[in-house]
Amino acid sequence: MTVTDTAHAVDPERGTLAKAADENFPVAPFFLPRAWRTDLMAVYGFARLVDDIGDGDLAPGGADARLLGVPEDRADDRLLMLDAFEADLRRVFDGSDGSDGAPRHPLLRRLVPTVRRRALTPEPFLGLIAANRQDQMVARYETYDDLLAYCELSANPVGRLVLAVTGTSTPERIRRSDEICTALQIVEHLQDVAEDLGRDRIYLPAEDMKRFHVQAADLAAPSANASVRALIAYEAARARDLLNEGAPLVGSVHGRLRLLLAGFVAGGRAALNAIAAADHDVLPGPPKSGKVHLLREAGVVLRGEG
Repeated sequence: MTVTDTAHAVDPERGTLAKAADENFPVAPFFLPRAWRTDLMAVYGFARLVDDIGDGDLAPGGADARLLGVPEDRADDRLLMLDAFEADLRRVFDGSDGSDGAPRHPLLRRLVPTVRRRALTPEPFLGLIAANRQDQMVARYETYDDLLAYCELSANPVGRLVLAVTGTSTPERIRRSDEICTALQIVEHLQDVAEDLGRDRIYLPAEDMKRFHVQAADLAAPSANASVRALIAYEAARARDLLNEGAPLVGSVHGRLRLLLAGFVAGGRAALNAIAAADHDVLPGPPKSGKVHLLREAGVVLRGEG
């Protein structure tokens, strides 16, 4: 690696990890053991970068493409970038390709010791890549079940990785985790209706839009009409039900992990409360909840109320 390559390798890693502060839920809060924080940030770095590739939100300059061996004039080809990223992920698990078998991207090199320590498998990571491939080819979802199938790829692997990193996976916990993660994904879609439409994506099920007499043009308005608000309220209620169904996961673990998982559930509930406080008008931009609301919700979750 040349000096120039090294310079390019630093900035993408730092910029991607810095986005953790903007998430709806705590990624690796200070109260966790340092080893957990290190491994959770490694997992987050992967998940954030694959989403940035799929959304076309990579840092300007093409550093990520160069690191992955993609020609500069093909850096905007998201499917090609995802293929290159998957090839680099394979190096994390089997050391294939490359002169020394090591991943090329610094965020994937960061992932190697986490995979070894926690005996992680490729499947959750491949699911996240598959979800972003799907985003390039599927822009609408006909039914709620279709959307849930997408969330199985785009969201549920993250919760499963958290359980694997902390050594707490059981079939029941995985089921509850999937409910929480799917809910959080739906909440994010509700917050980002306008932004997603700008990418020609709609994650509101078409059958529900038809039921509430909402058309795509309605989602492009500066503010939501009554039909859009009713639709958002309906989908928000579904997300809240999923969060409530998954919430017993928090009580099934102990110590600092319990605090972390409570933060996930609380983050989703606080975001839903913010949407409700905006009268379900998400079109001007994502309604935001403050830290006080998040902490209040976390207390409710920890007490097993609601």
